[in-house]
Amino acid sequence: MEYRNQARLKRVLLIMPALVLGMLLLSACASAPVTPTVSLTEAREAVARAEQAGSRQHAGSELDHARLKLEQAEAAVEQEDMVEAERLAREAEVAAELASARTEAAKAIEINRQMGRGADALTEEMRRMGEQQ
Repeated sequence: MEYRNQARLKRVLLIMPALVLGMLLLSACASAPVTPTVSLTEAREAVARAEQAGSRQHAGSELDHARLKLEQAEAAVEQEDMVEAERLAREAEVAAELASARTEAAKAIEINRQMGRGADALTEEMRRMGEQQ
């Protein structure tokens, strides 16, 4: 009977380190951050929208900043620093959205100016027609 207990003890002592090692490996895999694919995609799309909106002309520095942050995020992924990649991708998206917003504001200001000039021209034309009568 004592021989059986010793055999069991030996098996447990052999199996236990393997189980502990397996658990450590599993926990290490579970805690590894994943690639921030969604954030990178959203940042790329925001940069593309800003470019299509004409941000190069109206908000070039913001667009450049967004591109830089996106490049840094992609480099962080290559270096397997997923937390940094996530942060940089979000910064890129915000910078691109800022570029788009500034572009839309600049376009709205220009349209407002054009409408003001058109209204001034109509007012002048009406004044001249009134003087002719």
